[in-house]
Amino acid sequence: MTKTHQIELKGPEAKPKSGGKAKQLVILLHGLGANGEDLFGLVPYFAKVLEDAHFISPDAPFPCDMAPFGLQWFSLQDRSEEAILKGVREAAPILNSFIDKKKNELGLEDKDVFLIGFSQGTMLSLYTALRREKPLGGVLGYSGALAGAHLIKDECKSKPPVCLIHGEIDDVVPFDAFNQAMSVLQKQGFEVHGYSSPDLAHGIDPAGMQIGIKFIKDLAA
Repeated sequence: MTKTHQIELKGPEAKPKSGGKAKQLVILLHGLGANGEDLFGLVPYFAKVLEDAHFISPDAPFPCDMAPFGLQWFSLQDRSEEAILKGVREAAPILNSFIDKKKNELGLEDKDVFLIGFSQGTMLSLYTALRREKPLGGVLGYSGALAGAHLIKDECKSKPPVCLIHGEIDDVVPFDAFNQAMSVLQKQGFEVHGYSSPDLAHGIDPAGMQIGIKFIKDLAA
């Protein structure tokens, strides 16, 4: 069996709009049952204000076990806290290796790397970023959750800025997950921004897009 850190991720990517050397690396992590193309559609909107950023939206490495198509970072057939924690723990080395490989290829540092996650991609982004030795530039998470929240105090190694956006009528990842994540991160001294959309279910709306774009733009400035 291939060790997780030896799995190489691939997906659609876009070089800096400026045509010059990349000054930031933005990695988009899709949700369950999707693929890299799913979030890659967001890139033109972010690229308008991040002209020196290199974007990549990798495909998750495993076939979705809940549908005849699509991919997953880890299984969500069992949605217990323990099962989700096990899933992100096993997937984190894959993402860590990918972050290191891409930032080294581009000659960038951890502070130049930004993660944008949706749903399961947010869970993986938060788990991974908080356990890296050096803080990433920031984590933008849509409709996700903080897996292993009770372990943050003991396992957290770095505190990148975090922005969480969630729909209040989300029927896939309950809105309570947003409140829990905000509470835990604030108590642990993170710079954390949170926004909720009253009429939004499990998705990303225009308001959330604009908030996310501003969050990363301000950090990358």
